[in-house]
Amino acid sequence: MEITFKFDPEILIGTDTLSLAGTICSRYGDRILIVIDHGMETNTLDRLKDILKDSNIEAIVYDGISENAPVNIAENAVELCCAGHCTAIIGFGGPKTQLIARMAAIMAPLKITTFELLDGKKCLDKFLPIISIPTVGIDTFAFTHYFIVTDPRDRFVKAIDSPHKLCAAMIVDDNLFQSFSGASASNSILDGFCVAVEAYCSSKANFLSDALLERALLFFGKMLKGGPGGISAETYAQACFLTSLGASVSSPGIGSALSFAVNARYPEANQVCGIVLFSAIVERLVSARPEKMARVASYLGSGKFASVAEAANSVTENFSRCMASLNIQPNLKEFNIPLDKLIASAEAIRNLELVSHSPWTVSEEDIFEILKKVI
Repeated sequence: MEITFKFDPEILIGTDTLSLAGTICSRYGDRILIVIDHGMETNTLDRLKDILKDSNIEAIVYDGISENAPVNIAENAVELCCAGHCTAIIGFGGPKTQLIARMAAIMAPLKITTFELLDGKKCLDKFLPIISIPTVGIDTFAFTHYFIVTDPRDRFVKAIDSPHKLCAAMIVDDNLFQSFSGASASNSILDGFCVAVEAYCSSKANFLSDALLERALLFFGKMLKGGPGGISAETYAQACFLTSLGASVSSPGIGSALSFAVNARYPEANQVCGIVLFSAIVERLVSARPEKMARVASYLGSGKFASVAEAANSVTENFSRCMASLNIQPNLKEFNIPLDKLIASAEAIRNLELVSHSPWTVSEEDIFEILKKVI
């Protein structure tokens, strides 16, 4: 197998790596827009601003991003960026914030609208560099050549080409994950596990993605099993980074694609959607990739089995137990999502690149059966 792997961002991983933000960002000018989660702790933002100020960088802040806000709020960030003559953008927060920062960085130099970007305007040659500082969750498209966006006009998901070298640097500081605790943390860990397993089983997987994702699965499995010390912010931050990187070398799958499609129309299901959809496809993964799913079983602490098939099949039962322990229902019925409202948007995802790399050929019937099982 031939592997094309271009990895340009400068990556800093560790404790207190945020302290180096000024050094990194000073390479991209002295006026920077910070795109930040709405509700981010004031002390955390103030610390970043002080770090930038010590490097003679003026920071302008856009904090209008709520979890369910439509993506065209990126235009507000673009307006602020252009008015402030900013030369780079910091994405400081979770996946939604990273998405808005990514869109603003593409749109700002050409002063285009969200809908022009969604309608296919090519913007690969002129963009602002992004310094990504994640604080929670997996940014599935941090290192990919495309990313997924929900079109606010019809709530369908679309793939947008990502310029090469758009992400100039990433700072992964596990201290920023310290507030990560409770049921929300456990759900996020299980969701991360699902993303990693799908990418691990992808038809695009190779020895490099396997190495990255197996390490991520080891970390997720350790956190799911619990034990002394509970959930480690350091372990979680590293698992998220490894999954993002591994998924870019391999590919996310149909579960991730369907999760985007469902969340686009019913964002209230966001926290458990990916987990529930994974539970509906895990048996297909077992059938398509038994050797790899047997390996996954070992990360869940499933013990020893007489055969690969037996080990692989154990993942289904163990995953159900994980869901039950977190009080996650095996379906989305509590959200009263009408199946008819999802069929068209779900069928549209079959054209996405990540679906084409699923370990089996995904048909319209497959999509319907998966949705019917969970809705």
